[in-house]
Amino acid sequence: MLAFLAHLILTAALLLLVANLVHGVQVQGWGPALVGAIALGLVNAVVRPLMVLLTLPLTMLTFGLFLLVVNALMLWLVAALVPGIHVQGFGPALLGSLVLTLLNLAVGLLIARKDS
Repeated sequence: MLAFLAHLILTAALLLLVANLVHGVQVQGWGPALVGAIALGLVNAVVRPLMVLLTLPLTMLTFGLFLLVVNALMLWLVAALVPGIHVQGFGPALLGSLVLTLLNLAVGLLIARKDS
């Protein structure tokens, strides 16, 4: 349970960081960021696998690059569902999802390094 809460707070902080780094992505404080982190987890657990399955031929054709588009659509969906999070178009959603993915990867590598 503690690991889940830590991951939730970390994801919320990364959403706030993405909002500061990417023009066109806005998060209006910690409240919407925490709700957005929960929504992003639910969307990635329920909707994303379905989208990946439905777009599998296109993903294979583009050697996996279409997954960037799927990730952008998931961030855009979360912004549409959560009040206080706004994404102003597909371009900022794509860049925001890419930055969020890279930040999550960096944090994951730092945490794994400390565990070793």
